[in-house]
Amino acid sequence: MMKRFFTVFALVFVVALSTPHAEAKKFGGGKSFGKSFKTAPVKQKQPQQTDTIRKQNSPAASSSKKGLMGGLLGGLLAGGLLAAFFGGAFDGIQFMDILIIGVIAFVLFKLFKAMRANKGTPMGHRESYAGNSPQQQPQQPQQQYRQAAGAQSQPQNGGFESTDSDVPFNLPPNFNMNAFLSGSRDHYRIIQGAWNHNELEKIREYVSPALFADLEAERAKLSGEQHTEVMYVDAELVRADYDANTAQLSIKFSGRYKDSVEGVEEDITDVWHLERDLKTPNAPWLIVGIQA
Repeated sequence: MMKRFFTVFALVFVVALSTPHAEAKKFGGGKSFGKSFKTAPVKQKQPQQTDTIRKQNSPAASSSKKGLMGGLLGGLLAGGLLAAFFGGAFDGIQFMDILIIGVIAFVLFKLFKAMRANKGTPMGHRESYAGNSPQQQPQQPQQQYRQAAGAQSQPQNGGFESTDSDVPFNLPPNFNMNAFLSGSRDHYRIIQGAWNHNELEKIREYVSPALFADLEAERAKLSGEQHTEVMYVDAELVRADYDANTAQLSIKFSGRYKDSVEGVEEDITDVWHLERDLKTPNAPWLIVGIQA
C-alpha cells in the first residue's frame, strides 16, 4: 500500500515539474520589476446639478401646477361653493348666485390662461437654448481656436476620478486618454511579440534603461523563440499624476493569452507604470515598472 502511494506521489511530482510555466513566457516573465505605485480603478464623476436643474427636480417645482390649482380653487372648495353648485343648492338662481358663478368662471379663465402660458414657455427653456438664438452670431474661427488652445493647456480628466483618495488621477496637459489606451493595447502586442522573438533592441525603445537591464537578464533565462500569443487585451488607466518635470501613468491590462505549442492559456493581469519627461520636447512615454 505504501509503495503504491509513493509511486503515485512521484508521478504527480514529475507531472507538476514538467508542466510548462506560462507566466515565464510572458513579457517580463510574469514577474514584477522596476518602480511600483498604488493603483485604483477610476469612476465617472457625478455631474453637479445647477440651480435651475435643482429647482426643476425639487418637490416644489414638481408640484407647481398642483400648487397653482390648489391656490386658486382651494378657497372655493373650502367655502363649499362647488359642493353647493353641484348639490342643487342653486335652484331658483338669485343675483348673488349669478355673481358667485361669475367669480368661478373668472378664476377658471385665469387658471387656464396661466396654464397655457406655462406650457408655451417651460421653465429653463429660454436659458437652455439661448446659445442657439438666431440673433446671436457664431464665434469667429480664430476665437474658437484660441479658446480651444486655452482649454487644452489645462489638464482634462475627461469626467473621471479615482475610486481611492490615496491614488491620484491628474491627467497631464494635452493628454488624449482614449487614443493613449488604444495605442497601449497595440504596444502590448508588439512588445510581447518582441519578447517572443528575443528582439531586445525593439523592447529597449519602450522601457527605461534601468528596467531594460532587468528584462534583458530575465529574457536570457529563456532559450530560443517563444510562442505566447495575445488572444485579446484591454487597457484602463488606474493612476495618473504629473508635476513640472515628469508625467506618470499606470495602465492595467486585462485579457487572455495562450501558448499553442504547449497548450497553455492564462489570464492577463499586468500593470505597467510609465513616465514621460515634460522638460524634453516630444519625449516618449517609457515603461519604468511592471507589476505582474
